[in-house]
Amino acid sequence: MKTSTARWFGRSLLVVAAALASACTDDAPVAPAGATSARRMAVGAEVSSGNRLPDLPAGCEKLAAPVGSTLVFRALGIGVQIYRWDGASWIFVNPSATLYADAGAHAKVADHFGGPTWKSNSGGSVVGTVADRCTPDAASIAWLSLTAVADGPGVFQDVKFIQRLNTVGGNAPSAPGTVVGQPAEVPYTADYLFYQTP
Repeated sequence: MKTSTARWFGRSLLVVAAALASACTDDAPVAPAGATSARRMAVGAEVSSGNRLPDLPAGCEKLAAPVGSTLVFRALGIGVQIYRWDGASWIFVNPSATLYADAGAHAKVADHFGGPTWKSNSGGSVVGTVADRCTPDAASIAWLSLTAVADGPGVFQDVKFIQRLNTVGGNAPSAPGTVVGQPAEVPYTADYLFYQTP
């Protein structure tokens, strides 16, 4: 674990240097219950041969990055999944999260919101379209792979593929709402990995 973390930091240092200089904070947000650092760090930053992350669980291999992809940026997302009660069920509205440079939730590097969109501190953004999903933990939102279109400079420049992995929390409430239009914000964490593709 220490070797993998050291490699990740080495590779990520250049990518997040500008964000670290402008966005360091001592106040780490509160993650959902059960979102341990060990779990958040479970996905190795190393991309194995075939560009498949070594610890995607059985049944989630379809989320692997395309062969020949390059992992250019990885961040921890902490925020909420927003739902709205329509009178019969909770309907997903959008995410609202902050991306951090490390598993300790230090140094904000981007915001995540509807689209789904990620906007970096450097001004660039990337919009994703869900390609596939897998649910290794029914108590948490699905893991995703997304195709992506980047716009502008910075850490997301040329990103074409995104993974949302190691999710904790974020599922719609189990109890019904009381009035139509009632919002619910459900805390979650996830690892976000951004790739360039061939």
